[in-house]
Amino acid sequence: MDQRHRSHASPTLTDIPDAERRAGVLVPLFSIRSSRGWGIGEFPDLGPFAQLLATAGQTVLQLLPLGEVGSAETSPYGALTAFGLDPTYLALDDVEDFVALGAPAALGDAGVTELERVRAAGRVDYLAVRRLKQQALRAAFGHFRDGPLAAGGAPARALADFVEQQRAWLPDYALFRALRDEHREAGWQTWAAPLRERRPEALADAAARLKDEVRFYEYVQWQCDIQLGAARRAVNGAGMLLKGDLPFMVSGDSADVWAHQDQFRTDVRLGAPPDQFSPDGQDWGLPVYDWEVMERDGLAWIRQRAARAAAHYDMFRVDHVVGFYRQFVIEPGEQGELTPAEEGDQIVLGERVLSAMLQAAGEVEARRPANGSTTALTIVAEDLGVVPPYVRRSLTGLGIPGTKVQRWEKTWEKDDGRSFLDPAHYAPLSLCTSGTHDTSTLASWYEDELDQTERHALFAIPALLPHARVAGPRFTPEVHGALLEGLYGAGSALCILPIQDLLGSRDRINTPSTVSTDNWVYRLPLTVDQMRRDGGIAVLLDRARRLGQKHGRAAAAPARAATS
Repeated sequence: MDQRHRSHASPTLTDIPDAERRAGVLVPLFSIRSSRGWGIGEFPDLGPFAQLLATAGQTVLQLLPLGEVGSAETSPYGALTAFGLDPTYLALDDVEDFVALGAPAALGDAGVTELERVRAAGRVDYLAVRRLKQQALRAAFGHFRDGPLAAGGAPARALADFVEQQRAWLPDYALFRALRDEHREAGWQTWAAPLRERRPEALADAAARLKDEVRFYEYVQWQCDIQLGAARRAVNGAGMLLKGDLPFMVSGDSADVWAHQDQFRTDVRLGAPPDQFSPDGQDWGLPVYDWEVMERDGLAWIRQRAARAAAHYDMFRVDHVVGFYRQFVIEPGEQGELTPAEEGDQIVLGERVLSAMLQAAGEVEARRPANGSTTALTIVAEDLGVVPPYVRRSLTGLGIPGTKVQRWEKTWEKDDGRSFLDPAHYAPLSLCTSGTHDTSTLASWYEDELDQTERHALFAIPALLPHARVAGPRFTPEVHGALLEGLYGAGSALCILPIQDLLGSRDRINTPSTVSTDNWVYRLPLTVDQMRRDGGIAVLLDRARRLGQKHGRAAAAPARAATS
């Protein structure tokens, strides 16, 4: 590997002597329930939830992507922007301009009634929540525009400072959102040529014509930034690190592709090569990175993405990391091919891109005030699926942990996967987990997907062998505890489990390759306060704390200070 890449990387596990072993929980922000929330988890909910998890010895709170998605979209991976946050997660009761209007009474009687309905709903009602929050944000902005902004005081200067600090992406994003509204959310590819092609005179005319709308979207992102910054400080104050998620690609109908059309190929589509599950491969319909063009300005867009993620989070997951080494490009009417085609070229590309991310994140890290704690990992790779061996060797050389999902860590080459690998032998430079947002839960996997032969193979793992007597067909508390013990005892420095698997529930977040009203709508059945008082959950959290202590994953030094 080119050592120039490594020299600029932020500290990673291999650089830290006696690195802390950490335990954590994955929970989508939309799933968190609070008594004050508007039918969906909100930025300020992260602090209280982190405090609850801290009582269980957890030190990492992992989220799914928080980028803004379209009004009809529910998946957090279909973003309109690589940089802007989704205002659906804003707590309107904490927006001063809405409070000044008498929140939530400013919604009117019908709005307040609707608010109570979505608060009590068992699942996230995205359309209703977004409608309510848009109504509230429009009212809040009107108050800000006619009051603090017109007065030109400290709030107006704070917004101006935010716009200046985010000038690399915010002006294009805000104009894109205003134009998209003007076009009734039609994709930018359908706009008239002057706007579609970003001719300077057309952009200037639109910016002048839509000045108020552009300022609205700047205001909304400013409020999001304020709340996520405060939430991160609250998470850190609970002794935990906040871990984000960086999707591999943005939607073709996004502010980024519109603003940087030369850096994305939209004449072809991104997909995945054939494998045992998809013999014809997959067509994701996404644009393709034009690396040759991107490298002319030093991968500036990639660096900006990593820097933005590092500003929001203590560490972040890089989705579909193999895609940064090679892309499966589908030409119209063709079956698709990998590019670059040669392994050597793929390694050079992947290490160049990931090194740029590490460098950008490290520069943000270097500017953050220190408080004497050890440095956390910055980047964790999602290296699941069909991943060539060289990718994992390359990640190790870069000091980037990969991901170990226990159900897939098997002896595939030795006996066609009839035996499970011992988690105790997982490399320290890795994250182990029981599942992802795309898998069934631990309970469903064990009880519904494994046959008795596979259950016995699972309990043949040395760490689980002492518990083999409980390896029956039911997912009992004893089975649950044994499986958690095996994961907590893994050699991986990081062990992060979905909240459902920590609690032993069956609720699924998403089923891949399906379009369903059941996807991305999961809400925890209890509010954070109710979870804190619930005796059954207290027992489960106490077990997690004891397992963490037994396997060296208990809370250690407090997390470092965060800045927004």
